[in-house]
Order: sequence, then structure tokens, then C-alpha cells
Amino acid sequence: MAAAVQQQPGRVSMKEQRYDRQLRLWGDHGQEALELAHVCLICATATGQEILKNLVLPGVGSFTVVDGSQVAGEDVGNSFFLQRSNIGQNRAQCTMELLQELNSDVSGNFVEENPDKLLDNDPSFFCRFNVVIATQLPESTLLRLAEVLWNYNIPLLVCRTYGLVGYMRIVIKEHQVIESHPDNALDDLRLDNPFPELQEHIHSYNLDHMEKKDHSHTPWIVIVAKYLEKWYNETGGQIPRNYKEKEAFREMIRQGILKNENGVQEDEENFEEAIKNVNTAVVPSKIPVCIEDILNDDCCTSLSQQTPSFWILARALKEFVAKEGQGNLPVRGTIPDMIADSGKFIKLQNVYREKAKKDAEAVGNYAAKMLQSVGKAPESISQRELKLLCNNSAFLRVVRCRSLSEEYGLHTSNKDEIISHMDNPDSEMVLYLMLRAVDRFFKHHGRYPGVYNYQVEDDIGKLKTCLNSFLQEYGLPVTVKDDYIHEFCRYGAAEPHTIAAFLGGVAAQEIVKIITKQFVIFNNTYIYNGMSQTSATFKL
Repeated sequence: MAAAVQQQPGRVSMKEQRYDRQLRLWGDHGQEALELAHVCLICATATGQEILKNLVLPGVGSFTVVDGSQVAGEDVGNSFFLQRSNIGQNRAQCTMELLQELNSDVSGNFVEENPDKLLDNDPSFFCRFNVVIATQLPESTLLRLAEVLWNYNIPLLVCRTYGLVGYMRIVIKEHQVIESHPDNALDDLRLDNPFPELQEHIHSYNLDHMEKKDHSHTPWIVIVAKYLEKWYNETGGQIPRNYKEKEAFREMIRQGILKNENGVQEDEENFEEAIKNVNTAVVPSKIPVCIEDILNDDCCTSLSQQTPSFWILARALKEFVAKEGQGNLPVRGTIPDMIADSGKFIKLQNVYREKAKKDAEAVGNYAAKMLQSVGKAPESISQRELKLLCNNSAFLRVVRCRSLSEEYGLHTSNKDEIISHMDNPDSEMVLYLMLRAVDRFFKHHGRYPGVYNYQVEDDIGKLKTCLNSFLQEYGLPVTVKDDYIHEFCRYGAAEPHTIAAFLGGVAAQEIVKIITKQFVIFNNTYIYNGMSQTSATFKL
């Protein structure tokens, strides 16, 4: 029996070398989720191929391509992967084989079937996937597919390249995010109201009776906390709130810098750090409004055996806030780098870490009680999940999208959103209305406008009729410039590779967010204008 090969300590594995940059983005657990995922692509057009390429390269576990069409000349012209020799072959098989060459760790499959037939004969086929991607589908097929997936609670990403326009729509009932990775998140220091362990640590310092070396190597967090106590005594317990008060507080800290025998202030970088961080460190500790909304959500208050782990943990968090937290979330347990000697920094770091550990244990105890109350095993929520939620309790997000049938319904469509954006006659919303118009054209004529050059002039009038009937039917008192009607007829439903490639990158990014449950997906419609190179999101 061959001996198992063990990785030597300090050696970087092949996987870490290959996926180094993305591991820095979503971590080992994010990569693990990606590698366990199975995605389905319906219609292997240029847009679909670009999306899959951007999922295969970072190591999605497996993919299945569903397409009953044969490779045509226009596919070869649009696609980066297909060649003339592929013409006449099944598009799903060719796409699967070519994409699998990009990453040997990824498993590829194909189904040579028309999506309409699959929906007729075996709609449960789509239950096996984590995400379904539908590209370039006609409206009728898309609505059928969306309804099936909505009922099975499978996320759907609709993608479409139409001339110089890119369109995406996320259809997902509820998407919970623990690691939203917000930009410019403030450190969780609790200096306005220190917890007992931090208070005790701060009191162990006496800045007025220190040697110069210790004074200049005291962590800036301690300095700010010490001077906040002094500020409270002088102002009746109010933290500095406006610019004038914060300037006065900075000056108070500045006066604490040691002076030499000539009365000149020493160069103490830790005090300069304290002054610089006043704006971000001296802030009230409070629960963000979006987190309060989650804690007060019906899903958080009414638990059952079918309740996802996220909501059980959210309920445990709610209990913690009401009791041990005294109105605050668990301490995050991290502090920024700073000028300080190693001993002082580590002691301060351990104060925050131990408090975070203690808070997580309290949340864990509540979670165990919640699991027991709904008849679930205590191990159904791992320690890793618990720690992750506590560390990110201020950054939780829940995204709920509307169904496609609601968007397309005469009485449920979001008319206000459409009308409000049409104040600008060149808003990206115009492109959405035009896409709905060309779908109506397809429904009436069995083809898209301007597919052949000789049809362009005749189709302009027909497309305008379709657009006007759509606007009238939905009660939309808006006007679309004729220029857009002419432009969409000239597009001829073409799928230029440049737009497909751009959309492929954006779409793959959203799919990774859905799979890893990290970062925040858009809600719910994204339009890209290749003419002006601008984009917008709408809640339709």
C-alpha cells in the first residue's frame, strides 16, 4: 500500500497556488462552497459560454449544459470557443468539451434537449442544481422555467445580450448573506461604552506616571479611551459628536503628548494615531437599522423545523442582544494594527478576543435551545457557522427578489419604478422597455425584428406598434424616442461577443455571490448600455 503524501508545513498546496487571489476574497469556506456547487446553463450561446468560462476557471464543482440546438455559423462568429469544424454538431456537447479543457478539476455534463421539452417531460430535472442560468430564452419559455424554479426554491439568473444591450435578472425568493464584506467598515472597539473587561484593562494604564518608552508605546485605543473618560467628566457623559467637539477632543489628546526639558512636544506616533482615529473610533455603539429589521423579521420570530440555520442563528442573536448584549451585538474581536510594543498590543488584542469568544458562546447556547425547540440536532449548526455569524453580526443582509410572474403581471408589475426612472428619456430603463417590446414582437411574428437587413425598415413600424401596445396594456404613461426603436431593429437580435464577454464577467460574479453567500447580490434587474458604457440596477 502506497504511503499517503503529506504536505510539508509551510509548503503551499497546488490548489492554494492556483486559486490564491480568489481565496483572499472569499476564503477556504467560500472556495469549498464553490467546489461543491452544481450549476446549469440553459442555451450555450456566446453569453452562456462566457458565464460558464468565468465559473470553470475559479473551480466550480460541476456544470451541466442544456441545449438542443446545433452549432450554426453565427455561433462560430459570436463565440470565442467554437470553430468552423463544430458547425452541425450539438452546441451543448461542444461547449461542455471545450470549457472542461480550462480546468481539469471541474466536472462537465451536457443534455441534448430543448428546454421546453424538459419542462414538459421532467421539470424536476432542475431540482439538482444550486443555480440555473438561462440565456437568450424567449419570453414564454423563460416564464415557464422561472415558475418551476421559484416553486422548487432554486435561484435563477436570467442573462441576455441583445445588440449593444446587456440584461440580467436575479429570481430568488430569499438570499441570506453572513459575510457581506462592506466597504470601509469601522472597527468594533466599543470605546463609547467599554465592556467590563476592556474597562479593567484601560484602568491598568496610568498615562501620567509612565516612563517615556512606555508612554510612546501605549496603544492608541487605550489613549482614546483614557481621554474619553476625562471628556465624560467634563461634559456630563456625552461623547464628542460634531466637528467642533471632536476638534476639542483631539486637542485634549494632543496636550497629553510628553514634552522635553525645553517644553517642546516629543514625537509620539501613538498619540498622533489616536488623534487621527478620533473620527472613526469615537462613535456610538448601536445596532444598524438593517440588522434591526432582520432581528424583527417574521422569519426570526417564528421558527420551525424547516427554518434555515441563518434564521435560527439570527433568533439566537436577538436573544443575546436583549440579555447579555444589553442592546449591543456580539463583540467582533479584532483590532487594527497600531504602534505599540508587542506585549501591550497582544494583551489588548486578547481582551477583545476573549470577549468575542464569550459572546459567541452565549449566542451558541441560545442557538442550541432554539434547535432543541424545533426538534433539530444541536450539531446541525457548526461552530464555524456560529463564529462566522458572530464576527459578522453587524453585516448580515437578506435579499428578497420578486418573482418573474409578479414582474410580468398586469396588476403586480412595479409601474412606479419604471415611471420614476423615465424622467430621464435616456435612462437604462428605456432599454428594459425595448427588450419587453422585442419579446412582444417575437410573440406576434415568430422572429425578432431586423434579423435580416431587408426587414429593418418594415420592422420599425411593427416594433413601434408592439412597444405602444405594451405601454398601453401596462398603463405606463411614458414616451420612448424613435431612435431606440430604430436602433433595436438594427441590432437584429445579434449577440456581439464584446457585450457577451462583459455580461459573462458580471453574471459569474453574481453566481459566485449566490453560491458562497458572500457579498451582496443586486436586487433584481441589471441593464448594461454598451453604447454609453453605463449600467443601472432596478427593482422590478
